[in-house]
Formats: sequence, C-alpha cells, structure tokens
Amino acid sequence: MKHLSLFLATALLISFGSTAGAQSLKLGKVDLKKVFDGYWKTKQADINLKARARELEDRRSEMVVDVKKANEDYKKLLDAANNKAVSLTERDKRKADAEAKLREIREIEESLRQFDRSARVQIGEQQRNMRDKIIVEIREAINGFAKADSYACILDSSAPLPPAPGVNTTPFLLYSAGLDDITEKIITQLNAGAPAAVLDKAK
Repeated sequence: MKHLSLFLATALLISFGSTAGAQSLKLGKVDLKKVFDGYWKTKQADINLKARARELEDRRSEMVVDVKKANEDYKKLLDAANNKAVSLTERDKRKADAEAKLREIREIEESLRQFDRSARVQIGEQQRNMRDKIIVEIREAINGFAKADSYACILDSSAPLPPAPGVNTTPFLLYSAGLDDITEKIITQLNAGAPAAVLDKAK
C-alpha cells in the first residue's frame, strides 16, 4: 500500500509536469496532524469526550458501590441463615433470602459488564465521529486555501492521522526543499473566531 501511494503521488507530479509545460508548479505541504491537534474544534471535542467519560465513570462507580453493598448484605444474610439459635424454619427462610440476594448480585454484576461494553462503544463512536467531521472540515479548508492561492498540489508531511495500531506511521513526504509549508496558515484560518474559553481550557 505504501509503495502504491508513492507510485500514485509520483505519477501525479509527472502528470502535472507534462501538462504544465514550461510553467512552474506551485506546490505546498501541510502537517495534517499538527493542524488536527491545533484546531480549536479538536480541543473542544476532547473536552466533551473527557466530560462524557467522567459521566460514565461516575455511573460505573455507583454500580460498583451497589455490588459491594449487595455482597455485604449477602454475607449478613448468610451468617443469619447459619445461626443455630433460631428455628430450622427461620434458618430456611433466611437461606432463601440469602439466595435471592445472591441472584441480585449476579444481576448487578452482569449489568456492570454490559455497562462497560456499552460505555466503550459510546466513547469509541463519539471519538470516531468527532475525528471524521473535523478531518472533513480541515480538508475543505486546505482545498479552499490551495485554490485561492493557485496551488497545484498540497502534500501531507505528517504521519497517518491519528496513527492506528499496526499502520506504518512513516511520513509520506520525506524531503520537501522549496515547498511552501501552509500548516500555520491553515491553523490560523481554522481558529479565527474560536471561543477563547475553549483554548484556555485546553492549555
């Protein structure tokens, strides 16, 4: 895949050169990861994601407390069921209560496991949706900037964004002498009018 990407990029530049004739191409580069990290909406999304994660963690903590309390109640019921000072009938009743409490514990524990699975899915989906929307906005900003300034091609100088496990994170652009770096210009453009509160919280 990496070799194919390099081949396509090379073919693209050769194609530009053959059609442009004597005209020089205006080429640029951008560090997409730096733009992503520096965009105020990324910082806002990160704040929202952390807030949601705290909400889920608080709810999980409540469920853990419920499990602990239920186990304590079960132990008391079990001790009471083994009390030889009471009648057999009363011990049987207490034993039934202890078994009911044990079933309740199992249900709470299963609810906790389901909650953990659901929470992971929620956070993962929120993170992916955030990333996809922001990348679309960044690409649109870069495309608009490139067209307005008559760039023939903008190359990404960063590693894949964000790096995924098992994916080659070697930067696509290995050497770029003479290429305009529009990274800071794009960040400035995207952050124009950004809420100051968001940037302050992200510091």
